[in-house]
Amino acid sequence: MDIVTPPAIDHATEAAAEPQNVTPLAPTDAPTIGPVPTPTTQAAPNKGTWTVLCVDDEPSILSALKRVLRAEDCKVLQAGSGAEALAMLDQEAVDVVVSDMRMPGMDGAQLLAQVRVRWPSTARILLTGYADMKATVAAINEGQIYRYINKPWDETELRLTVRQASERRQLERERDHLQALTTTQNEELKSLNTGLEGRVQERTGELRLANDQLRRNYLTSIKIFSNLMELRSGVLAGHGKRVAHLARRVANAMEIPEDDVQDIFVAGLLHDVGFMALPDAILSKPVGKLMAQEMAVYQRHSLLGAQSFMALDDHQTVASIIRSHHERFDGTGFPDQLQGASIPIGARILAVVDTFDDLTHGHLTGSSLTEAEARTILQRGRGTQFDSEVVDIYLHVTQVEKPKQVRMQAITPENLQPGMALGKDLLSKEGVLLLSAGHSLSAEMISRIRKYEKTERLTLALDIRMPAED
Repeated sequence: MDIVTPPAIDHATEAAAEPQNVTPLAPTDAPTIGPVPTPTTQAAPNKGTWTVLCVDDEPSILSALKRVLRAEDCKVLQAGSGAEALAMLDQEAVDVVVSDMRMPGMDGAQLLAQVRVRWPSTARILLTGYADMKATVAAINEGQIYRYINKPWDETELRLTVRQASERRQLERERDHLQALTTTQNEELKSLNTGLEGRVQERTGELRLANDQLRRNYLTSIKIFSNLMELRSGVLAGHGKRVAHLARRVANAMEIPEDDVQDIFVAGLLHDVGFMALPDAILSKPVGKLMAQEMAVYQRHSLLGAQSFMALDDHQTVASIIRSHHERFDGTGFPDQLQGASIPIGARILAVVDTFDDLTHGHLTGSSLTEAEARTILQRGRGTQFDSEVVDIYLHVTQVEKPKQVRMQAITPENLQPGMALGKDLLSKEGVLLLSAGHSLSAEMISRIRKYEKTERLTLALDIRMPAED
């Protein structure tokens, strides 16, 4: 066989060069047709890592192919027919099949078509003459060959083509390996993420429960301190609790954010904490009967109360509400003569609720007013002493409904049962509110009441709400 060496072709013209006698291939596995780059631009694969199967019915052609490919130091297998080639492929992994077109029995196009179906990852190269173009097109379309080479071939081109086909095969193997590895790792990550999400949700639930417990303990501590504070004056017993609960109802009706509602509730419990610094002589008098000098001292209690929160960073909003709860909407209040919207909304709410409770419990004049009388005074103060909106909402949420008939029964602590509800406030002998009316008794609370009765050597009879008789 004569070997014809074509002129070298520059790399810059490689992409533009196309043969004039080949039908274009499908883009999925399209072979490179036409001139190829010079071998100086390609790196040879590692020795001993790839296998080439040469198929031709002429032994001389097979020997020539083996001699050319010897320079690549690859493993070269030889088959004299298509059937023999298929048998060898069944026995051994092959990276590249180089097949002649014209062979008796099974020709190259038929062979490469079967290779494509049975071993799709094996690269397929066809050796053909110019007279075989019709069969070559069939091989391209049916076998989706990597590339075809004209006979007689150029040795450099042949070696480079086989090497490129092998390198492509190796890259595909590495790609498949990486894809499989990535899939496995993704599944592992997915499993880890699922487990992590479960642990995060579990931990979040634990933290939420702990936070709720801390919040309950915090509010309980505030309530206990409020009770201790009210021991200074029996007339103030239960005042902080009543103000706090009503202020919270008003704040919720005004759709104030939850965190701000809690600050208003805490401020309601502790709004008179400044009384701790006032002398008993002032606390024992109704506010309306204080002398001018005594009134000046009394008016400092909101300022003193706010100052007691100076070291508590998280309670500055509470401190601000306590400081301003005696401000008037028209700017004539104390201690800062704030006016209108410059008064914190929590302080505007406390001003209304605190005044109503003072009026109905005699804190201001020494004699208690009826609720109707107190509501009338609040209405008169709209826009001057009080924020009109707060007054209207307070009067709405405290609108007296026709009371339901409730039957009360005095029950001693030893006869109390879980689920019973107090009909009246439970006060200590000093007048401190222990439990509010409506409180549902639990087994633990009943145990505390019995212990309290025994420790204080009292004989208690609690007013309990009983089901209405038919």
